[in-house]
Amino acid sequence: MTATDSIPDTTGAELDAALQRANRAAEEMCAQPPAGRARQLRAAADALDAAAAELVDLARAESNLSEARLTGELARTTFQLRLFAETADSGEFLHVVLDRADPDFPLGPKPDLRRMLLPLGPVLVFAASNFPFAFSVAGGDTAAALAAGCPVLVKAHPGHPALSQRTAEIVGEALRSAGAPEGAFDVVFGFETGSNALQDPRIRAAAFTGSVPAGRALHDIAAARPDPIPFFGELGSLNPVFVTPGAVRARGADIASGYVNSYCGNAGQLCTKPGLLFLPAGHGLGEALVGHARDAAAHPMLNERLHEGFEQRRREATEVPGVQVLVDGDAAGPSPTLLAASVDTLLEHREALLAEAFGPLSIVVEYDSPQEANRVAEAFAGNLTATVHAEDDEAGLVGGLVRRLRERAGRVLFNGWPTGVAVSPAMQHGGPYPATTDARFTSVGTASIERFLRPVTYQNAPAGVLPEPLRDDNPWNIPQTVHQPG
Repeated sequence: MTATDSIPDTTGAELDAALQRANRAAEEMCAQPPAGRARQLRAAADALDAAAAELVDLARAESNLSEARLTGELARTTFQLRLFAETADSGEFLHVVLDRADPDFPLGPKPDLRRMLLPLGPVLVFAASNFPFAFSVAGGDTAAALAAGCPVLVKAHPGHPALSQRTAEIVGEALRSAGAPEGAFDVVFGFETGSNALQDPRIRAAAFTGSVPAGRALHDIAAARPDPIPFFGELGSLNPVFVTPGAVRARGADIASGYVNSYCGNAGQLCTKPGLLFLPAGHGLGEALVGHARDAAAHPMLNERLHEGFEQRRREATEVPGVQVLVDGDAAGPSPTLLAASVDTLLEHREALLAEAFGPLSIVVEYDSPQEANRVAEAFAGNLTATVHAEDDEAGLVGGLVRRLRERAGRVLFNGWPTGVAVSPAMQHGGPYPATTDARFTSVGTASIERFLRPVTYQNAPAGVLPEPLRDDNPWNIPQTVHQPG
């Protein structure tokens, strides 16, 4: 028994029953029109809003997060569910294409071809700890999979088991009341339970947010199955920030305070926290950075395991030869730690310094020239974000840098801070490994639905066997792209 005394790990028999229910639900959910999925998502959002006070109290009891932070996160979660409902209502995400037969096609007679996206089947979602609502039981992965028409089995995070169970009860009842089949949504508990579910042939895709070691281990399990399945993991990111001389002159004080607020906020427990700040030589912001970091309040981390992991990374980084400790955080807090290193030190000790520190630690690095900034940018592995602070007349100065950063990040920001991920159709929250296991996809925003769909083409199919979106009469009124002969 490892979840809590009151919430034991899911047994093998219970897991098998949940997987059976999900497998049975898959065909019915695939056949449901998107408008039905939208109705169910809205029902879940309404039910969570109605239970907000109860859920926030549970979350506060199981985490060190404030009532204000949790209330805002729950509002984000229900907004997200409704946004996915709007997307499901539109049906555009099915990408329906009707390509009419053409006997005079230049390459020879072309058959009637009709293509659309179909749900993959049951999806296993591994809940995250740092967002008990938005990346947990009813978070973005769950919303995306349900909108795609996939049953969802959530492996609850051990950091908030009681909240997970209660959230699952509320969401499950709301979905059923709005017409979702039995098995459309369920939650399970336990480390081995998650691993066993991932290996089960009834699971057709998985999504994960967490550490690189844990995510990579699960990715390898998914890939080693007799029938490998997609594993969409969000793992680790440094989120470098580069500042030009012009930006320092124009607004150096604001950059110093904004940077410290960004890396210290939420005790540095955000996947988009800036871990490195690159400043031009002679920037003169050292005193301001140190002052802001010392003034930043200590805040307990989500749990002892995360605290221990942060302390280990903190020791590894501060003990690197050539690293200067500007602000030595209090391990008991933990309060912010601010370090400094040269470009050469960073590159020489990249294994210790170019690794994510999940917590309030960041490193300031001085560069001597645009060429040196470009050189250090090439040393990065994949990131969720990369940020550039520059003035409008410095476009030529940073052009090469931006080209290098876009190869290594899924979102390139200008004159802002990465800790804030808008839930919108254009958001890209993903990047080359180790930021994510598949840089083609996002885990935030409505485009994340595409992770749980696959294309199928019907060739010369009789009208009676075509799915509704591919029929000429289009009974679901789904947007169709039609290619006529000639």
